[in-house]
Amino acid sequence: MTEIKDVQSEPIRLADLHAQPLRILVVEDDVHIADGIQFNLEQEDYQVELAGDGRVAVEKLTRSMDRPFDLVILDLMLPEMSGFEVARRTRASGNLVPILMLTAKDDGLDIVRGLEEGADDYLTKPFRLNELLARVKVLLRRRRWDGVEAANEPLPDVEVGQCVIHFDRFVIETPDETVNLTTREVGLLRALVDREGETVTRGELLQEVWGLRSDTKTRVIDSFIVRLRRYLERDPSRPEHIVSVRGQGYRFER
Repeated sequence: MTEIKDVQSEPIRLADLHAQPLRILVVEDDVHIADGIQFNLEQEDYQVELAGDGRVAVEKLTRSMDRPFDLVILDLMLPEMSGFEVARRTRASGNLVPILMLTAKDDGLDIVRGLEEGADDYLTKPFRLNELLARVKVLLRRRRWDGVEAANEPLPDVEVGQCVIHFDRFVIETPDETVNLTTREVGLLRALVDREGETVTRGELLQEVWGLRSDTKTRVIDSFIVRLRRYLERDPSRPEHIVSVRGQGYRFER
């Protein structure tokens, strides 16, 4: 049974920094697990809503655009509509809300598919409360509402051609628009920018950005690279900044 109550964990009160509590949607059909997650998140001053199946989750995400959710905790095995489909529809609608995926077992194929459909991170059941809260904190940090880590040095902006990457704001400014980035997009950019001019292998990117084994068979990196090139390159079909290194990986050039 998933362990969801742990009085040993330290309180993480991101919501204390804001007039309105951060909103989290928990999509879980197991009532015991859902109630336990809700109870513990509300103890940390988050505002929590529940959805017991995939269709209800999509409806809630669609109706909440006036005041969007700040995080979705999404089980994969759901009635009516799978968690994979919920994630896919959420991303297809342009909603970049962070998604923490819950898997019933440590199934590499499920994890890879969930990430490819748009999940930002995953937890395998059973999990401990302190691990869940830590993942929640990290994912909420993408909107820079987390003042707990204020002692850390801010990340410098990076100019790439006519674009500017604002890592602290999870944004790319292009000549035509401002693009909001997901957690994984920022992680992938950081991994490449931090090693500017060097080839970063696909295996290294899978380990560093997605926490997967370096030999995992997945096209998730390719789909993310396509999106980043669309943001940064003058001609995405002839990239100058995110360059493919045949048979190895990618190299970042300004």
